[in-house]
Amino acid sequence: MSRTVIRGGLVITASDEIHADVLIEDGRIAALAASGTPAAEAWTAEKVIDATGKYVIPGGVDAHTHMELPFGGTFAADTFETGTRAAAWGGTTTIVDFAVQSLGHTLREGLDAWHAKAEGNCAIDYAFHMIVSDVNQDTLKEMDLLVEEGVTSFKQFMAYPGVFYSDDGQILRAMQRSAENGGLIMMHAENGIAIDVLVEQALARGETDPRYHGEVRKALLEAEATHRAIKLAQVAGAPLYVVHVSAMEAVAELARARDEGLNVFGETCPQYLFLSTDNLAEPGFEGSKYVCSTPLRPREHQAKLWQGLRTNDLQVVSTDHCPFCFVGQKELGRGDFSKIPNGLPGVENRMDLLHQAVVDGHISRRRWIEIACATPARMFGMYPKKGTITPGADADVVIYDPHAEQTVSAETHHMNVDYSAYEGKRITGRVETVLSRGVPVITEREYTGRAGHGVYTPRSTCQYLN
Repeated sequence: MSRTVIRGGLVITASDEIHADVLIEDGRIAALAASGTPAAEAWTAEKVIDATGKYVIPGGVDAHTHMELPFGGTFAADTFETGTRAAAWGGTTTIVDFAVQSLGHTLREGLDAWHAKAEGNCAIDYAFHMIVSDVNQDTLKEMDLLVEEGVTSFKQFMAYPGVFYSDDGQILRAMQRSAENGGLIMMHAENGIAIDVLVEQALARGETDPRYHGEVRKALLEAEATHRAIKLAQVAGAPLYVVHVSAMEAVAELARARDEGLNVFGETCPQYLFLSTDNLAEPGFEGSKYVCSTPLRPREHQAKLWQGLRTNDLQVVSTDHCPFCFVGQKELGRGDFSKIPNGLPGVENRMDLLHQAVVDGHISRRRWIEIACATPARMFGMYPKKGTITPGADADVVIYDPHAEQTVSAETHHMNVDYSAYEGKRITGRVETVLSRGVPVITEREYTGRAGHGVYTPRSTCQYLN
């Protein structure tokens, strides 16, 4: 039996803050005891980690990543190996990535392809959602089988006609199926049909720069799609999780639905909390680095997103990590913003940026852990195995130095991408040591993990539903 003791830290979970020692046995949390008490002092272990003056927090759960995603004629720059290593550097110990069903293919083929990409390559544990691109009777039956084997969430797109797009009828059928089998529909809520008209008109006017990406993907079209998704879910009697919410008008739709008692949930991402259309408008072609969908919004939307996180109208902060290099990938859209691959790097930055939000007074320490660890684990059927520090949980633990200062930069990050969306941003707080199932992956700012340590994690259904 391997034993590790973490001594002297402030243990922070979504519900508690306690000065406690943590005993780890064979990859799981065995016990907690108040620091300095006889019970804690009696513990012996081969490895003792001194966390005095530090936080001891659950490893982050990033429920929205896209490693090796094919998009716009290219692929996301992070592999499962590089992406999960970078996640670990940032204090994230579990990712939920998206397996993709291609048009004309089965869900199983898509899921098998993603298993092949990930297996043996991940530094941390991983799970999958399923992107449903082709709703038909066979697909609907497959959804039942996937739920039974631990793939319990399905993503649909109201955007990207001709690629991932589902029409309202297809969405309704999938929602009806999920209402029966316990699955959770995740929705990219933007009116893609209307957006395509605005894209065509903008390009015809010669408006080709990256900033026009944000102007054509209007906040009202995110709000309209969010409203429509909510109503379709209501008709189907199904729960709904809206991904990467960026517009205050969309937050208002979610808040209204939740006030009506509907099982509707919302996620936002660090880029919408910390970046804005000012970045999309950076001179030259620099704005292309910030092209993602939903797009960055004017700065005034940020306050409403923070408010939504405080009032629990938004429950989760994920990254939508989907990196494309500036050189050779983002540059595909020079002269035509619609050809810029959509996506930002961020899997390494999320926990630190949200700690900065604690420092800045936007959220409390416990809310930080709630939106980054506990709620995503509950939302996607992994709690309390993941997302908390409690006896029986996986020993996914981060020793976090709340006083260390760092400057975010592509020169020092570990994501496989040639720029940082937060270049030059000064942050208070930094990951020091990371354990994944009790195994040190980051040890005092050194990478001690390995590809293949991370294992696939089947999930139960959403734990917020009756």
